Amino acid sequence: MINHVMVGTNDIDRAKAFYDKVLAVVGAGEPFRNVTEGGKTRLFYSHGGGTLAVSEPLDGEAATCANGFTLGFKCASAEQVKQFHDVAVEAGGTSIEDAPGLRSGAMGPMHLAYVRDPDGHKLCAIYRGA
Repeated sequence: MINHVMVGTNDIDRAKAFYDKVLAVVGAGEPFRNVTEGGKTRLFYSHGGGTLAVSEPLDGEAATCANGFTLGFKCASAEQVKQFHDVAVEAGGTSIEDAPGLRSGAMGPMHLAYVRDPDGHKLCAIYRGA
């Protein structure tokens, strides 16, 4: 159903350094870099049929994070959830909410970790395994 998600950044080089490290954990490689006619840079990370785009705002205004927005990344194991979290923090992100680990909820048990990227976007690593 979802083709891509795009988040804004005020520092494309900082964002690239962060997402290169964090998305490598879940298997994404080097992004496709696109520079618009107006000189704005966008990065497109693709993996597993989905795309995350990171872009300088095309309207020239400052990028801001969305209150209530969370971007979730599917992980292959509980260990990968923890690795995603730790790599994100090492790359300049901020750990938020509870420590990475097992949670119980309406959708059953799952391993979760939450971080904010350097621009404030909320990211979730999730594993719904046994």
